[in-house]
Amino acid sequence: MQSDLDIISEKFNAHVKSLCELSSSDCFSPYAIVVSRPATSASKDDLKFYINDSFSRFKIGNIEMKKQALICFNEVIQEDDRWLKIAMEVEGFVHVLVGFLSSKDLAVQEEVLKSLDMICGFELYKGILVSIGVVASLIRVLECGSELSKSLSTRCLMKCTAESENAWSVSAHGGVTSLLRISAGECESSGELVGLACGVLKNLVGVDEIKRFVVEDGALQIFVNLVKSRNEVSQISSMEFLQAITVGDQLVIDSIVNEGGIRVLVHVLDPKSSFSSKSRETSIRVIMSLCSDVTNLNSLVSYGFMDHILHFVQDGDIAIQESCLKAAYWLSGISDAFKKAMGDAGFIQVIIKLIATKPIEIRDLASKMLSNLVSIPKNRKRLVEDDQNVSLIMQSIDQEGISTNRKLLLPIIMSLSGCNSGRKKILSSRYLKNIEKLADDQVSDARKILRNLSSNRFVRLVKGIWH
Repeated sequence: MQSDLDIISEKFNAHVKSLCELSSSDCFSPYAIVVSRPATSASKDDLKFYINDSFSRFKIGNIEMKKQALICFNEVIQEDDRWLKIAMEVEGFVHVLVGFLSSKDLAVQEEVLKSLDMICGFELYKGILVSIGVVASLIRVLECGSELSKSLSTRCLMKCTAESENAWSVSAHGGVTSLLRISAGECESSGELVGLACGVLKNLVGVDEIKRFVVEDGALQIFVNLVKSRNEVSQISSMEFLQAITVGDQLVIDSIVNEGGIRVLVHVLDPKSSFSSKSRETSIRVIMSLCSDVTNLNSLVSYGFMDHILHFVQDGDIAIQESCLKAAYWLSGISDAFKKAMGDAGFIQVIIKLIATKPIEIRDLASKMLSNLVSIPKNRKRLVEDDQNVSLIMQSIDQEGISTNRKLLLPIIMSLSGCNSGRKKILSSRYLKNIEKLADDQVSDARKILRNLSSNRFVRLVKGIWH
């Protein structure tokens, strides 16, 4: 009985306090003052006066007044960080904002989420929000808010969980399940919302226990299916999630492979598909992180990965071409079997054309990859079958050339000079003078090449006739 009376008394006192605030604010007066927004250059006192006025409207205004005050507050904090700093210094201000998350008026909820999204961008203020329980309120929004509210809420959660911070708080309030539900409901949710949910989960799986929960709950299939999505945001976010959850965990990699993960990732690279270059670049990064096991690598090739990247190295735009070239270089460094397979697939003829290209990154990657490929005899033989191949390499080594590329190409020529057919092609090239000039400049690799050329009796005879 006494307990009930205490509860009623507490509620009564709260109502009396609100009425006192309402009375002192002159909200019902026909002469109530509407404070104009001061200029950004105004004094701190003027800014604080305006913020305090907004605070009063937050606490005692009707729904429309609250909404308009929030709109005005969002406008000023986007203009200058000083407004936000002053607001955070006002006692109780941030508590009122968090309280608005429970508002039944969706417009108020959406506006306050815009404010909180801004506040969460500051490390110090983010910590204050978390300490007063914002995480639980944000997760409730995920369950019953509007599409915009849910998107803004996941934005806040993504900032709050950066580098796995506050992951346990999200998990404790059922956030993982809510986020998985959004990710699985792509048909009901927008691509942006699904992408944001994947982003928060990507932050959370840095905690082993949460990662295990996701895997054991069978949720990996959700993200493998999202890789097939036609929405670029959902697709890319799901691939990035898969990459994050597999870091240092072969068991999770195996689970993704068993769910058909490699097959769908390779399908993104199919030239016949209509996926964006950005999606394809992401797919390549994820594939390279997943496929270190020999079995997975063999599956990768069987799904057409090698043919797809060859196509884009040859005909892709500059961004996807560089990504595919990185993948090809990675593949060429795995084993002699892959080097042979790449030679058989026609990589040498395509790569040769890139060693003299303008973008430095493309040129250097092509040179490194060619060096890998010609480390086996069959590929050296394939390269020297075409006179133009050797001449093109030697042409790229001129005295005025960029030294980095020269350092990459000279070992290739050295390798070719170790076989009779290679020596013949080098000696018959009109660009032999480039090697001789470098040798005169005491470049050690160039001198070794000339020694290789002169060590063969037949070559010395040919050279004598040539000169």
